[in-house]
Amino acid sequence: MTTVRVRYFASARAARGAETEDLQLPEGATVADAVATLRARHPGPLARILDAASFLVDGVAVRDKTKPLPADTELDVLPPFAGG
Repeated sequence: MTTVRVRYFASARAARGAETEDLQLPEGATVADAVATLRARHPGPLARILDAASFLVDGVAVRDKTKPLPADTELDVLPPFAGG
């Protein structure tokens, strides 16, 4: 098992009602696996935000959600932001 610390920002934080959450995932789990687990845990507004969100793994933007997550990593959930 590997631990993933999920950090929520902006509307994702509001929908979750917390800044962070820890997931226990099997070794070799991907960002897509983590997102699927979060959707199952938190149906409703957060699940919809996850559909449009961008993700960072240890501060690096995720381009391929099928790559395995490193052990003991941080996954940031960044909902779309308005403005510029």
